[in-house]
Amino acid sequence: MPLTQLDPTAALIVIDLQKGIVGIPTVHPSAEIVARSAQLARAFRERGFPVVLVNVTAVAPGRTDAGLRKFSFPPDWTELVPELEQQPGDTLVSKQRVGAFLGTSLDEVLRQRGVSQVFLAGISTSAGVESTGRSAYDLGYNVVFVVDAMTDRDADAHRYCVEKMFPRLGETDTTEKVLKLLRG
Repeated sequence: MPLTQLDPTAALIVIDLQKGIVGIPTVHPSAEIVARSAQLARAFRERGFPVVLVNVTAVAPGRTDAGLRKFSFPPDWTELVPELEQQPGDTLVSKQRVGAFLGTSLDEVLRQRGVSQVFLAGISTSAGVESTGRSAYDLGYNVVFVVDAMTDRDADAHRYCVEKMFPRLGETDTTEKVLKLLRG
């Protein structure tokens, strides 16, 4: 369902657009995802809306069938890509889980700012974006998935999230339409 309205206080949450992740091969070129996310961040800032930039600094501690990672992360792995033009007023959330809410102060930060609607973009669709969207929905936020500002390593997982899961958790739309509504 396309975006129906813009709440009085909305926030953009950009998931894991950091040096160590944007270099991983994805279904859609990560440079395009970064460019669209940067456009969204500029528009949210111009509107006076909060921008939350999320990076992942560790993996969740639980056991998985995939096993433990067998490589070490380079020193700049967690650094946000410069194209996001991080501003002093942006909120940085460093997470150690898949989603940006669990184990962080994100919900508290958004509530203090009166946010009722969150827009999600980033990498990866089926992990960080979906997990953050599920938590936001469960916490009572109006969720908007900006589907052309996200990508995944797996085409089927990306498509499944966009077509089947996201419509159950919120609204979906494109960068162009969100920008148009923000600049109204």
